[in-house]
Amino acid sequence: MNFAMWKKALQVIPAVSKEEWDALDFVSKWLISTRAAVLVMTFISSALAGLFALRDGKFDLLPWLALTVGLILAHATNNLFNDYTDFVKGVDKDNYFRTMYGPQPVANGLLTTTQLLGYTAVTGAVAAALGIWLIAINEWDLSIWLLLGLGAFFVLFYTWPLKYIAMGEIAVLLVWGPLMIGGGYYVLAGNWDWNVIWASVPYYFGVTTVIFGKHIDKISVDKEKKIYTLPVVLGEKLSRYAVVAMMVLPYLLVLAMIGLRYFTPVMLAVLLALPTLRTILPSFLQPRPETRPDWFPDGQGGWPLFFAPLAFRNNRAFGGLFMLALFVDVLLRLFLPEFWR
Repeated sequence: MNFAMWKKALQVIPAVSKEEWDALDFVSKWLISTRAAVLVMTFISSALAGLFALRDGKFDLLPWLALTVGLILAHATNNLFNDYTDFVKGVDKDNYFRTMYGPQPVANGLLTTTQLLGYTAVTGAVAAALGIWLIAINEWDLSIWLLLGLGAFFVLFYTWPLKYIAMGEIAVLLVWGPLMIGGGYYVLAGNWDWNVIWASVPYYFGVTTVIFGKHIDKISVDKEKKIYTLPVVLGEKLSRYAVVAMMVLPYLLVLAMIGLRYFTPVMLAVLLALPTLRTILPSFLQPRPETRPDWFPDGQGGWPLFFAPLAFRNNRAFGGLFMLALFVDVLLRLFLPEFWR
C-alpha cells in the first residue's frame, strides 16, 4: 500500500512513468486514473446536502454515507469515461492538454482501452448499486429514479455531445448544485426544498469556475478540434469575466442570506477566503499568458493549465470554509436555538 501516493493523488494529478505505474498498488492506480484530486468537489456537495438535512432534523448517517460514496464513484466514472471517449475520438492525440497536465491512462500507455473500460464499468456499477439501494430504502420513489437517471445521463453524455455544444459548463452547474445538493437533500429528507438550492449557489458557482477555467485554458486547441465549449463560443475575455462574477457573487449571496436570516452570522467565516480571491482575481482580469509565469507551478496540476488551477484553489478555499461554517451554523441551530431566532 503506497499511502504517500494516495495522499499525493488526492492533492494533484501525479505524473508517473510506465515503470512507476506498474509498481503501484491498485488503489493508487485508481486514484490517478480517476483524477481523484477533483473528487473533493463532489464530497463537499454531498456534505452540504447532509448538513441541510441535519439542519432540518432529517439526517441519517448510513444513507448519507451511501449517497456520498455513490456520488464520488459516479464522478470518478465520468472522469474515466471522459478519457475513454476522448481517446476513441482522437482528441487526446498529438500532445493535447489532457496528456500534458496529467497522465491520460490510455494515451500515455498506462492502461489498455479494455482495462480502462473495466475500471469504468466496476466503478459505475458500484455507484449504480448504491443509488438503487437508496431508492429501495425510500420505497422506490420515482423522483429518486429520475435523479439517478439524470445522473447517468450526465455521466455518459458530458464529454460527447454536451461539451461539444457549449452545454458542458451548464451541465456542471446543474450537477454539482441542483442534482447533487438538491437531489441529495431530497434523498435524505424526502422532500424537495428550493431554499437548499439557492443557499448552495455560492458553492456550486465555484465548481463551475473550475471547468470554465480549464476550457479557457484549452480554448485555442478546442477550436482546432471543433469542440465548442462555452468559452469557445463566448470568447476568452467574456469567459474570464464570467468566472470573476462567479467568484465574487458567492460572497454577496452569503451576506444576503444572512440578512434574510436563512444563515446565522457564523457564515461570515467565508470571508477568510478573501485573501485567496485577492491573489487570484488579477490573473482573470488579464488574457492568459502565452508562456508560464515564473511564479506559476509547472506540471502536476500546473502549467499548461493556468486558469483551472487558480479557480480550483479559490474553490477549495471558499468551499471548505462554506462547508465548515455551515456545519457550525447547523450545530448552533440544533443546540443553541436561542442564538438565532
